[in-house]
Amino acid sequence: MNIQAAFTYIINTIAPIYEPREAANIAHIVVEHITGLNKLDRIVYKDRNLDPGQQNRLEEAVAALLQHQPVQYVTGTAWFYGMELLVNRNVLIPRPETEELVEWIVNDVQMGKYSNMQMGTKDLQLLDIGTGSGCIPLALKQALPAAGVWGIDVSDGALTLAKANAAKQQLDVHFTQVNVLDEAATAALPMFNIIVSNPPYIKQSERLGMQQQVLDYEPSLALFVPDEDALLFYRRIVQLAGSKLSKGGALYFEINEALGSEVVSLMEKEGFANVQLRQDIFGKDRMVKGENLRDV
Repeated sequence: MNIQAAFTYIINTIAPIYEPREAANIAHIVVEHITGLNKLDRIVYKDRNLDPGQQNRLEEAVAALLQHQPVQYVTGTAWFYGMELLVNRNVLIPRPETEELVEWIVNDVQMGKYSNMQMGTKDLQLLDIGTGSGCIPLALKQALPAAGVWGIDVSDGALTLAKANAAKQQLDVHFTQVNVLDEAATAALPMFNIIVSNPPYIKQSERLGMQQQVLDYEPSLALFVPDEDALLFYRRIVQLAGSKLSKGGALYFEINEALGSEVVSLMEKEGFANVQLRQDIFGKDRMVKGENLRDV
């Protein structure tokens, strides 16, 4: 089978479970992963035959796709903020909306929005809570290389992968295991100028409307919260920020689009100032930021 035939084979085989455009995008990703050739090179070498090893990998990839496994888990990689990161079933697949959250933080820092958060200041300390693959702190460290950047998570598997991504990207991020719901554990954390989190925020009752790829493969620990306490992690992180976020610092969240007003109210009630709710590129309420103007 040559490269062009492999591309067509993937599309035709997965067509029953994917829309045509998505099937084509998946085929491009898989063929590039198997051959190492980008889209332009694959046009030039479209008649080149796959070797036996590549043929086996193609069949394994298609079998996984037919089981609704996300293509990022099939290839073991996902792109985020210009970085190719390792991913597996211990972590969520990085989303474009989260890139927007990172960009908001980077822009605020680079614009000198806060007197104690100037670009290049080595005193700048940032914390990502529930770091998963490490995509947020690695992107922040790449954009703000002089800053001290931390990532915490409760999952051993996630932290192992995050550390591997830091090594792959040659970025110095301090990853450590901390359960944010454990007040004793978080008490040992230092002070930070910026705290960011994309915590679990999907209600259990919302499972019915979700894609099978997500439900079957992405870690439930990083996705779901009880219906009766949808703000569980937001409330705890806001509380933590009250003691670990320096005066003049900021707390950033990615949110469930249905909980925007509730998260804003929670932050305002806990004393955060200038709380902003921002939409993503799809017009959905997706991010919230609040400033800590109190003495800690």
